Amino acid sequence: MQIIGVASPGSKELARVDIAHGQHPKLAFWRQGWVIQSLLSAQMVEGEVVLTARVAPRTPRSRPPRMKYRGADPQLRIEPGETPVRNQRIAAYALVRSVRGLLGTECSDRTAVPGLWQLPGGGLDPAESPAEAVVREVFEEAGQEIRINRLLDLQSDHWIGRAPNGVLEDFHALRIFYSATCENPTDPVVIDVDGTTERSAWVPLWQWRSLPWTSGSRSILDKYGSSIPAH
Repeated sequence: MQIIGVASPGSKELARVDIAHGQHPKLAFWRQGWVIQSLLSAQMVEGEVVLTARVAPRTPRSRPPRMKYRGADPQLRIEPGETPVRNQRIAAYALVRSVRGLLGTECSDRTAVPGLWQLPGGGLDPAESPAEAVVREVFEEAGQEIRINRLLDLQSDHWIGRAPNGVLEDFHALRIFYSATCENPTDPVVIDVDGTTERSAWVPLWQWRSLPWTSGSRSILDKYGSSIPAH
């Protein structure tokens, strides 16, 4: 993934960073003297995801970005001589609103967090843009057609643990979040059965805090949940 920093949409490039494995995007810009203020666009360019972000010069009053490195999962057992496989995964998710509430998906036992809820989305297929990926994932996980509104945020999460297939991984998750609207909501149904989604549902806004969400999805809901239009 590359991130290009600009002062405003259409203005000249101020900085460019290739996000290495385990590197936090906001910290990478911080070290170059810039602060990421918001995301402007996400594209697939020659097989690589390229994000454009609005940036501002770092000042003595700027706050350093908060890092999140979990280290090894609790109770992780590593066999003698076993080396973690590096895996940087780029995925796209959407905070989807409709007149029926917000769209959530429950993780299946094929994930590392069965029973937890998250915003719909998933990994990018080869040559697929983040926007294309999130539209496809929302349909596969909930049978809903959406209209993307704007980019919301980018999360970086880094840890060592076992994938559902048992492989020991040094895992770096880069999650791109969009806001989206579903103008014609229906009863959600999982199209991609026997996958990572157990079920999906429209959750009333007053009720979402009662569900056990993944930390990444809860963070996005806390920050943006009340500002996304329902239609």
